[in-house]
Amino acid sequence: MPRIYQILVEHGVRPALIYDAEGFADVSGGMRRGATYLDNVSFQLSLDMARLIGWPGATMFFDALGIHGGQPSDFADDAQGVSSIAAPRKWTLEEAWIQQNVFDNRVSALVGRYDLNSEFYRLYAAGLFLNASFGIGPEFSLSGKGGPSVFPNTSVGARFEVKPFEGVVLRGALLDGAPVERSTGWDVFAKGDGLLIVSEAAFLYRQRPDGVPRHLPHRFRLGRDAQLPPYEAKFAVGMWHYTASFLDLSRTRSDGTPVPHQGSSGAYALGDAIVYKEDSGRQLRIFGQVGLGDPRVNRFGLYTGGGVDLAGVIPGRGKDQIGFGVAAAHNGSHFIDQQRNLGQPVDSAEVTVELTDLAPITSWLSIQPDVQYVVNPNTDPRVRNALVGLIRVELAF
Repeated sequence: MPRIYQILVEHGVRPALIYDAEGFADVSGGMRRGATYLDNVSFQLSLDMARLIGWPGATMFFDALGIHGGQPSDFADDAQGVSSIAAPRKWTLEEAWIQQNVFDNRVSALVGRYDLNSEFYRLYAAGLFLNASFGIGPEFSLSGKGGPSVFPNTSVGARFEVKPFEGVVLRGALLDGAPVERSTGWDVFAKGDGLLIVSEAAFLYRQRPDGVPRHLPHRFRLGRDAQLPPYEAKFAVGMWHYTASFLDLSRTRSDGTPVPHQGSSGAYALGDAIVYKEDSGRQLRIFGQVGLGDPRVNRFGLYTGGGVDLAGVIPGRGKDQIGFGVAAAHNGSHFIDQQRNLGQPVDSAEVTVELTDLAPITSWLSIQPDVQYVVNPNTDPRVRNALVGLIRVELAF
């Protein structure tokens, strides 16, 4: 570690540079065959205010994000997103918030521009995969007026967490109901945006190597470090609600205009657990995700996903992780009616099967080859099933 970096960390200043590059090729099916390249660069700065200015329990965080390159889904023509880092090209301030922890880090409050998916709807096992649905289901990610406050468009708001018992975290967030960046400029809590309210109860289990449940020390933090160290098992349930008004996808009033609905809600449940492990480091972790959307105003009324992660199974590559997952986005009944009324053929669901291998090369470099097979891309029966390949390279300093 360079001496200057050590000095910064000792004084509570922790900078980071993360670069994700991805090569993509559509081998067959989809909209068209072809290849493209995309990347994200993230400049992050975390400030431990206790070390920096003597403010106990306070942390500030900033993340400037640059998005570049092509769009893999333009080739695969899928709805869920075969690449979790694909987005329109831009530079943006992805996050900028201050967090205050009190009562031995059992209560945490955060205010600012915040990525909801950094804590909500999040699983360690699902994070291995490159398809966007494993990060946050499409029934939620494609909801609202412009999506919730997640990559690549985040909103301003507040998040509150409490840890009433060991291994139990209750969290809630209140955010601008639409992303803050628009073509007309930066507009926070604009008229008509409404609010996005999200709540989640997470139950986590950790144990010592000898099998005795481990009591977390006081240095265990809520908020952005809540998943460290890695847990043995997690189960979480959440609910979300938009307060704005939305138009029905297919139902109309007598004058032919869409029926308006005040508010839109959904819920999700997810969990993962280590079901087998050896002292050598080999382990098997399974996960599952279920999400319910609002089919009246959102395309996807149901999402189901799940899979397995294998670690330490490749000889000589003890830190490699191999994953197999399936993600299914199910159209809601109102969207199906809308498409049929327009004379468009439509299938009930898009299903993606993913096989991936994350290979850490050094402490700052990892390579991840990935293959996905998309059944019923964009739920359009006229589009052939797509076979795509990706390779992601991450540099982190």
